Amino acid sequence: MSLPLSYNLRNLTVRKTTTVMTALGIALSVAVLLAVLALVEGLRHAFAATGHPLQIIVLRKGSQSELNSNFTRQQFNDLKLRPGIARTATGEPMASLEIVTVINLPSVDNPDGMNVTVRGISPVGLQMRESLKLEQGRWFQRGMREVVVGRSIAQRYPATRLGETLEFGRSQWKVVGIMSAGDSALNSEIWTDADELSADYNRSEVLSSTLIRATDAITAQALINELKADQRLNVDAVPEREYYAQQTRSAAPIQFLGIFVASIMAVGSCFAAMNTMYAAVARRAREIGTLRVLGFSRASILFSFFLESLFLSLLGGLLGCLLTLPLNGFTTAIGSFTTFSEITFDLRVTPAIMVTGVLFALLMGTFGGLFPARMAARKEILTALRET
Repeated sequence: MSLPLSYNLRNLTVRKTTTVMTALGIALSVAVLLAVLALVEGLRHAFAATGHPLQIIVLRKGSQSELNSNFTRQQFNDLKLRPGIARTATGEPMASLEIVTVINLPSVDNPDGMNVTVRGISPVGLQMRESLKLEQGRWFQRGMREVVVGRSIAQRYPATRLGETLEFGRSQWKVVGIMSAGDSALNSEIWTDADELSADYNRSEVLSSTLIRATDAITAQALINELKADQRLNVDAVPEREYYAQQTRSAAPIQFLGIFVASIMAVGSCFAAMNTMYAAVARRAREIGTLRVLGFSRASILFSFFLESLFLSLLGGLLGCLLTLPLNGFTTAIGSFTTFSEITFDLRVTPAIMVTGVLFALLMGTFGGLFPARMAARKEILTALRET
């Protein structure tokens, strides 16, 4: 014969203060874990949303990113006419020679400045980013010192507002537009004409990378294999989405630190739950003895107290989820170890993350309630009835 669930719920409501304090301790542990997972998921989503499935980034062999890659115009000319590269409506190869650099700008969070990615791009490169939309102003004109900034950049860096003038390289650059690329990492970049930017940095013949689009998925993989094997070109080729996905390693140290802190807090929460349940066993000794006299078995009492601990941890897990929900959509930024610039993105508290938080709380309840439940079940009837 098992004890009804109402018995466990009543015991938790009778000890309101102890229940709330213990549940709150569990909730804080869960909230720390969920905040870190939301940050990592937000960064992963931003990079996953960047890129086209048929597009390939071509870098100098051995380069880890566009920032430290040198790609010459001669290499570009040898590359762009290869079979398998898609063409625009006018018949031009979908191949964009681009240059990437970083500049330092004061942000709303850091007046001393943060690194921001500046990308010099060709007209074909603009066509290849179909997700781009112009929110304000206009696109930069070729041959002019003009820039278009990502939406996130305009929000976080006062100097990049529409109509402002930026100073970098050897020139002044006017902000003529603000662009949006959905949730992608392109919102964290400043774009301008590739020829103007390369000339300003004395890199007219040596730029950073080439972006190409294949005609189909099979051709894309064939192009990657062909380019990697071409010793004359001496380049590496990687799918655009994979290139950006690799940059999620920027969040790895934060993820490790957050999980480490959450684990330490979880140990404390386990002990809090254990102390709560031990105190409940001590206070309810006569009650346990009475239950045994009424015919309830040791196993049913063990399960009842264990279930009570799980209810307590479930409450903490749900509270932790509620504490974390306001973070969903919160905009933050993190420095990338690949591009050495700031990436802006939104935290994402997904259903899967909340389920993880609840399971994490139940795990704490399992460890916190097992031993007290075992102690309650092992009490002898006469000993329990004599205790006060």
